[in-house]
Amino acid sequence: MNDSSLHDVAGELLSAISVLRRTTRRAVRNAWQQEPLPPAQSELLRLAASRPGITVADAAQELRLAPNTVSTLVGKLTGSGLLHRGRAADDGRTALLTITDRASKRLAEWRDLRADLAGQALSRLSAADRNALVAAVPALLRLAEGMESSERAA
Repeated sequence: MNDSSLHDVAGELLSAISVLRRTTRRAVRNAWQQEPLPPAQSELLRLAASRPGITVADAAQELRLAPNTVSTLVGKLTGSGLLHRGRAADDGRTALLTITDRASKRLAEWRDLRADLAGQALSRLSAADRNALVAAVPALLRLAEGMESSERAA
């Protein structure tokens, strides 16, 4: 495959992934019984769940947002009872973020609903399509790692 073909395939692949993400979000939001969080709040909550004790500065860097934007998101999530802002033992000025039990339950329900809806859609695909998607997962993860490595090198 030449560079031009790779460029075209990359564009189509990323477009398909974007469509899948938007469609998934919309399907889950339509089936979700709770008030959905704005995307930036959801991203911060998921990040704090995956990295308990993350600082606001590290969260801002990870999410590629300004620290004051993350601080605003932290305030909203804390006010909603979904995030806890603790203090570092060695530096009381540093806020450490952890999710609350309520947030943990909410995230688990969201993941379960998302997996259920995707599972239903997968069950309607042909066996060949399901097999192709299963086989593509490791390659997609390697693609993401490669893009992240390129980004860090730049």
